[in-house]
Amino acid sequence: MQERAERTAGAGHPRKYGPSQVADLTAVRESPFGIFLDAETGNTNDDILLHTVQQTAPVKVGDRVRVFLYLDPKRRLTASMRTPRMKEGQVARLRVINVTKEGAFLDVGAERGIFLPYAGMRGRPQVGETVWAKLYTDKSGRLAVTMEVEDELRRASRPAAGVRIGDRLRGSVYNITDRGVFLFTEERYIVFIDHSEIPHRPRVGETVEMRVTYLRDDGRLNASLRPPKETARLADADAIVALLEEHGGKMPYTDASSPEVIQSRFHISKAAFKRALGRLMKEGRILQRDGWTYLSEENKKL
Repeated sequence: MQERAERTAGAGHPRKYGPSQVADLTAVRESPFGIFLDAETGNTNDDILLHTVQQTAPVKVGDRVRVFLYLDPKRRLTASMRTPRMKEGQVARLRVINVTKEGAFLDVGAERGIFLPYAGMRGRPQVGETVWAKLYTDKSGRLAVTMEVEDELRRASRPAAGVRIGDRLRGSVYNITDRGVFLFTEERYIVFIDHSEIPHRPRVGETVEMRVTYLRDDGRLNASLRPPKETARLADADAIVALLEEHGGKMPYTDASSPEVIQSRFHISKAAFKRALGRLMKEGRILQRDGWTYLSEENKKL
């Protein structure tokens, strides 16, 4: 359908331009609705309308105008002077304005959103979310965006300077892997957070506050979304007691349970789980027997 729209009107005069392109075109004639631009096919039937409401400044015949091209509701190639705010190859945080079966559309400041194919997604962005994306030209010559921005952010980053363990930073997620989450901070630092340090998995594009846990030799940082150990130990212990109370004062998890089971059930590392159990046992609130953990009698809710 789209290819047919690009070939119409001037049979034998293939279109030089198509939707989702930026072009410098010459205004050739006026109309009651605006001004027509030369589509450079040799056929005036192919001229592209730049409607008055799509002009950011007055245009007269003979002017050379930079425009963004798109298909109007009747699938006619149309022009707008509202072009993308970013250049090809640039990376920015862009808002998702539509999601379809084929992909999504992101707001780059042009008259229409720019297509993000599923192949270029990180996760499944939803309308209203803001994600890291790069503007590029696809094989058909149209502008598109991709969330595969690792190389660009790496080049744009800078080594962490003056950062100390325990400092808190804000950053946005640009990728989630089997190992953990990668973020880009407001200071342009790259930060990695292991899955064991993430109580609740964030979405790609989400901005979070994190606590620095390690300064790497390459200038990058490791961080955690969990509170400091002592605070976390209290919270983890409370979560364990709450689960025991919900299940009649017993659970089939102990300090001998596998890290995978602990991570899946409690969303914490085995080390954190053992610290919390140790605190509860020291306080006499729980006991372990035959592969089970029990609330002590005096701590059971009546």
